[in-house]
Amino acid sequence: MRTKLLFLLLALAALAPACSRGAPDLELERREMDLGSMPNGEVREFQVEVRNVGTGVLQIEAVSTSCGCTTARVEPSEIEPGASGTLYVTFDSGTHGPEMVGSVTRQVFIASNDPREPEVTFTFTAEVTKP
Repeated sequence: MRTKLLFLLLALAALAPACSRGAPDLELERREMDLGSMPNGEVREFQVEVRNVGTGVLQIEAVSTSCGCTTARVEPSEIEPGASGTLYVTFDSGTHGPEMVGSVTRQVFIASNDPREPEVTFTFTAEVTKP
């Protein structure tokens, strides 16, 4: 019985520091952006600040996009409480061929260890015109 109790107390002591660190909270500088008008074939790159407004270390687990015409990444992949990183996005308006014109909407999905919102979506729009 004493051995089991000792083991339980040691396990709880080992977990205590992890539990007391608090939770991360991912906040984007903005959740939407309008790129305006751009000719088909143009490539636009832009950045959005990613902040950790929580009390635990924010870990970016995955970054994905809604379309192959868009690439994205967050650096660094671990953000300390009160610090920030950057979401880098590249949109290639010519990926779907020169006939693709009109209004487009694309999303970037950021998965993290934020317990309140494990996946955050960033949306951007553009009006693609003839080349």
